[in-house]
Amino acid sequence: MTRAFDGKRILIATHNAGKLEEMQQLFEPYGVSVVGAAEMNLAEPVETETTFVGNARIKARAAVEATGLPALADDSGIEVEALGNQPGVYTADWAETSNGRDFIMAMTKTHDLLEEKGASHPRRARFRATLVLAWPDGHDEVFEGKVNGTLVWPMRGQTGHGYDPMFQPDGHDITFAEMDPAEKNRISHRADAFAKLIAGCFG
Repeated sequence: MTRAFDGKRILIATHNAGKLEEMQQLFEPYGVSVVGAAEMNLAEPVETETTFVGNARIKARAAVEATGLPALADDSGIEVEALGNQPGVYTADWAETSNGRDFIMAMTKTHDLLEEKGASHPRRARFRATLVLAWPDGHDEVFEGKVNGTLVWPMRGQTGHGYDPMFQPDGHDITFAEMDPAEKNRISHRADAFAKLIAGCFG
């Protein structure tokens, strides 16, 4: 039995403006106000785990301990089947540069590795998201979501973030980055995990 959330304010443990905006839209119908980690001047904890749930839990617990607010953290990434499900939990690491994250570089690297391997088409991939909702008393709930699709090249579209320009979800002929954000938010891996969170803690 999952624990019901009865608060009015939740801290989203992310410094990613795109993710925060997505979460604000998703929470709006439930009368819960959302505050981001950057707004609270929180440091980003070091993600030392090798799983999505492990890293999401690190971020959620650090945010709770720093603020006393219930916190929701997500860890997400893309798994490319022909690359042994890489980059997976290291998706953001593939984009790291000395000047911040460069996902065009990361997508180019991914494409180049697929070309080097002579990976056959369609090049299957999935986005995965794990949400951890943590309370100040130490309790947490975990919800996992995914969306399957194929990788396209060259990149297409201007909206979204991360690997969205090269990911075409199953059942669609456009990439996440070509979609209206509301449509993407309806079918995304984060939306899948979020629907389970709502059913479990807000339903």
